[in-house]
Amino acid sequence: MGIVTSLLAGLVFGLGLVISGMADPAKVQNFLDPAGRWDPSLAFVMGAGVMVTMIGYGLVLRLRAPVFADQFHLPASTAIDARLIGGSALFGIGWGLGGFCPGPAMTALPLMAPGTLAFVPAMVAGMAIVRWVRAAKASDGSSRLQARPGTP
Repeated sequence: MGIVTSLLAGLVFGLGLVISGMADPAKVQNFLDPAGRWDPSLAFVMGAGVMVTMIGYGLVLRLRAPVFADQFHLPASTAIDARLIGGSALFGIGWGLGGFCPGPAMTALPLMAPGTLAFVPAMVAGMAIVRWVRAAKASDGSSRLQARPGTP
């Protein structure tokens, strides 16, 4: 039952990304360009998403356990470190240059949006490289690049 629920949630999320315009890199880049053809509509999409998430977390975390799992799996770390700042900066730069972040890129892939066919393989390659570097560092006994608890 969990896989069906996950599939439905993913489909609803993807549909929301397409309807809101988040799967259109030009719309995203116009949002990130206040000196050019600025399009503030995505601010409303993000604001609505934050409000729904806040309400959802408030309701769900009152439960003893999730509906389809034995326990909640929430982030254990609250540290703001170089890895978090670097990853955030890299994400923001990639989002601004490409007009995609991972969710909308995967949603736009079947739509054959311009740039998607280059962005998604580059994103997957980047994820694979990070995993390879972590595994290499872990085998050397270094823990600097090892995954945090709860991350792959």
